[in-house]
Amino acid sequence: MKKLLFFVLLLTSINLFAQEVKVTGNITDAATGKPVSGASISVKGKLTGTTTDSKGNYTLSANKLKLPFTIVISAVGFEVQESQVTSASNNISVKLTQKAIVLDEVVSSATRINQSILQSPVSIEKMSLKAIKDNPSFTFYDGLQSVKGIESVTSSLTYKQINTRGFNSTGNSRFLQLVDGVDNQTPGLNFSVGNLFGASDIDIESVEVIPGAASALYGPVAFNGLLSLKTKDPFKYQGLTLQVKSGLNHFGESVVKPQGLYDFAARYAKAFNDKFAFKINASYLTGRDWYADNYTDVSASTPAAQRGPNNPGRDALNIYGDEVTKTLPGIGLVSRTGYEEKDLMNYNVYSLKLNGALQYRFSNNLEAIYQYNYGRGTASYTGSSRFDLNNFVLQTHRVELKGSNFFIRGYSVEENSHDSYNTRSLAQFINRDWVKDLNGNTVTPDKADDTWFTRYAAAFNGSVSGVTPNSNSAARAFADQGRFLPGTPEFNAAKDASIHNYGLSGAGVFSNSKFYHAEGQYDFTSAIKVFELLAGGSFRDYRMFTNGSLFDDKDKRVTIKEYGSFVQAAKKLFDDNLKLTASLRYDKNENFKGSFTPRFSAVYTVDKTSNFRASYQTGFRNPTPVDQFIHLNVGPITILGGAPNNSKGLNVYENSFTSSSVSAFGAAFGKAVQSGTPFPQAVEQNKGLLQKASVAYIKPEQQKAFELGYKGLIMDKLLIDLNYYHSSYNNFILNTVVIQPSNPILGADGQVTTASATDIPNGKVHAFQLYTNAPDKVSAQGASAGLTYLLNGGYAVGGNATLSVFNLRNANPNNIAAFNTPKWSTNATFGNSNVINDFGFNAAWHWQTAYDWYGTFNGTRPGRVDAYSLVDLQFSKKLPKLQSTIKLGGSNIFNNKVYQSYGSPAIGAIYYVSIVFDDLLK
Repeated sequence: MKKLLFFVLLLTSINLFAQEVKVTGNITDAATGKPVSGASISVKGKLTGTTTDSKGNYTLSANKLKLPFTIVISAVGFEVQESQVTSASNNISVKLTQKAIVLDEVVSSATRINQSILQSPVSIEKMSLKAIKDNPSFTFYDGLQSVKGIESVTSSLTYKQINTRGFNSTGNSRFLQLVDGVDNQTPGLNFSVGNLFGASDIDIESVEVIPGAASALYGPVAFNGLLSLKTKDPFKYQGLTLQVKSGLNHFGESVVKPQGLYDFAARYAKAFNDKFAFKINASYLTGRDWYADNYTDVSASTPAAQRGPNNPGRDALNIYGDEVTKTLPGIGLVSRTGYEEKDLMNYNVYSLKLNGALQYRFSNNLEAIYQYNYGRGTASYTGSSRFDLNNFVLQTHRVELKGSNFFIRGYSVEENSHDSYNTRSLAQFINRDWVKDLNGNTVTPDKADDTWFTRYAAAFNGSVSGVTPNSNSAARAFADQGRFLPGTPEFNAAKDASIHNYGLSGAGVFSNSKFYHAEGQYDFTSAIKVFELLAGGSFRDYRMFTNGSLFDDKDKRVTIKEYGSFVQAAKKLFDDNLKLTASLRYDKNENFKGSFTPRFSAVYTVDKTSNFRASYQTGFRNPTPVDQFIHLNVGPITILGGAPNNSKGLNVYENSFTSSSVSAFGAAFGKAVQSGTPFPQAVEQNKGLLQKASVAYIKPEQQKAFELGYKGLIMDKLLIDLNYYHSSYNNFILNTVVIQPSNPILGADGQVTTASATDIPNGKVHAFQLYTNAPDKVSAQGASAGLTYLLNGGYAVGGNATLSVFNLRNANPNNIAAFNTPKWSTNATFGNSNVINDFGFNAAWHWQTAYDWYGTFNGTRPGRVDAYSLVDLQFSKKLPKLQSTIKLGGSNIFNNKVYQSYGSPAIGAIYYVSIVFDDLLK
């Protein structure tokens, strides 16, 4: 009630001291005299604003606004201008000056308030609306690879993962992606699936990237950085926009001929009386996915010199089912015959995005928003296996109340995994559906693998009439009799049955998980005036549901609650040349101790366009819901999340042996028994080798980082951006295996009990894979440099380079997350949107050095990612009379076959043509 009374009094005071103001005018191009359609006219410091029509005319109704005030006029490709409104009726017509690129951008992510990018206290990159429109890549999201400091990994045509400053992965839970302030991660996967469920190219206004720890302002997910996507406001961007894009990929491939790609998008926005506005978006992208067809033999049990297509124990990287192996007496290691990924994965991928928003302005400084996003798509994802996110759905609802100095926002994120599945498991299950014994009878799935190896051994040893003995190929052919061949009705039926069977008995992935999030912030600066002060807080509630397929949630709920708050203060000193900023955030997850994450920064301004900066930043990452609550019994081992409540009643953390000590005991016990030592005595003699496991419950990862930088604009032509950082990390989340006996492991004297040691040879034990943290500390450092230069005639050239160095120190490599980052990465761009007669072009080149990729897909063993370069190029022609732009271009135009992570597909060229109709029905 107090808050409501406050707002009523505030609105009443505005009515008393303000009046209705109406501003009209015309906006034209100073160089050509032509009207500028779609120019934005907004009241400085307020929410009120409008846009020009196709003739450059506008009307701005600023009801109850106190005179005088300033309006800001901006448009893509032009310099921003300001004009003062001094009377209730004004006609303000402005001629805008063309600008190929505005180098002094305004950003908001660095400090959560608007400021010049030149004076940001930390490194920040921005892709503006003009950069998005001129992007030569197939989509704007693909074009992020040209941004300084960005690392990208492609798992699928519809799924690209973004990261900064090392510790890259195909599913990055250390990097936060926001779309209009909404966390875009899927609740079950715990990371954003690229732009599969994001926003279409024609609705994106800008993209901002913070490389490095951003937890001080954005909480636990922003451990490695932040990607913030902002869509177009329907008050500012009105009318109908249509995009039709068609392309081809799969050039020069032996398995598949060139295939069509299609991308359709439509956006319509309308404002009524500057009070109510809405927008609707629809986009659909579809095509044939990249093929993962690296058949390198990666068998860990076969010496490197003996690996290859003729290895009986072959384990090919992108063939699945051949991971099932057995060492046969007199023969050696043999693997089952697997299926190629192309026969298991759904390569007909698509991304459907539907979006709608309603916005209502109560006053010049109070606006309500409701936004709904529906995303559905198919993508391939490289994790511990290659997963098919098939018809996966992500929905978000967002409600927000905001003013110029505050916002209150609430949203929900809900997923439905639908027909998603694990291709590796799928191949193994199909392989168990058709095996016959030596009498010709089909065996049950639980006996299929052993029976197949029995058939193989019998054929190899000459026990099968008509089969050449001592021949691995002949033995395999005999063992494979009755095998379901890809494309046959039997194969398709077995595949479909396994995909829709969840848990241990099938390959299906089931999740209907969701989370609810509420946050708000308030800028007290205008009230305090002596210094800047910003404060905010957030609350999140995870509600997981996998129906027992991943969590122990068949009969009970798995929920996680976490909250956080922050305060940020800033003060300018020495004639406003030095700005000091301090931030402090506190976060608490119900399963862990609270974490404080401070950030301190200083920006020294030599002049308005030359700034030096220094900062100390901290970051932390809470364990994901899977890290905390996975409870999956896979037979000989149970995978158990590290939250204390997840192991309640199991006594596993308190009563278990280290796996290494059990191995040592088993070897010594076996040797003693073989030498004639009686069983009880052999146990007693060697039980001292057993060690009690001391595994801590899981806790957040930690990071500390220092950064120095410079950003300057020389003669309004040359932008220079330099930075160096050093980060240290500890408490990396990892897995460890322990062995739990049936009996208590320690007696009253603190020594290992005979009963627990006896459990081991008697098989009365169970293995657990526990989530915990490593005590090891590591560090990383890096530097980047970027230059952008505006040439005469509207040409712009840019380049950047990033150095990333990892220092393992004295840490155990098995305890540390993989760095997975090239030492050197470089980009160069060159373009002009209007060379002559509305013809333009833009080119981007990317190159990076080779490095070893470590991931769970290959059992954390290294796989080489070779050095590569990519060139993207587009030519454009504007057709003003048709209010359209035609673009002809290509991504990776030289068709280099590029692997961006080991086990993922090779990425080739995409050649495309597109046409965009803009400002229709305005």
